[in-house]
Amino acid sequence: MSGPVDDRRAWRFGQAVPPRRLIETRQYVLDSDWGKAQPRADAQNDYLAKHSWQEYARWHLGLTDGATDETKTRYAFIYGDLRRLHRTGLIACVYRASEWRHKDIELAAHDLLQLLDKATGLMPRRVKATLQRSSLTDS
Repeated sequence: MSGPVDDRRAWRFGQAVPPRRLIETRQYVLDSDWGKAQPRADAQNDYLAKHSWQEYARWHLGLTDGATDETKTRYAFIYGDLRRLHRTGLIACVYRASEWRHKDIELAAHDLLQLLDKATGLMPRRVKATLQRSSLTDS
């Protein structure tokens, strides 16, 4: 993985918008089954028939090392359905990037997830520790 797509450079072109802008303009889905919502090959092909490769790239958080430019394999870590950002898509990106040790992608997806949660009012809940003192000292 060559790292995240540079949003300062990439977002200048075409009509697609960066993920932060999707959050600001409320173009997101908070509760979805990412396994069903993520775009399949035919949906990606339909998108590419109407949009540029730069616009397609903006739906991904990373680039694949060694993959040829202007191929679908070049782009990795998709976070939306090519129309809206999906919270579960960001969660999948965090998980997969963490699993594959792509720290820069993991942190970028995590930051976007935190931004989305803050924008939608999802606040962390304080959870009381339920461990008893004796269970902490037992061996």
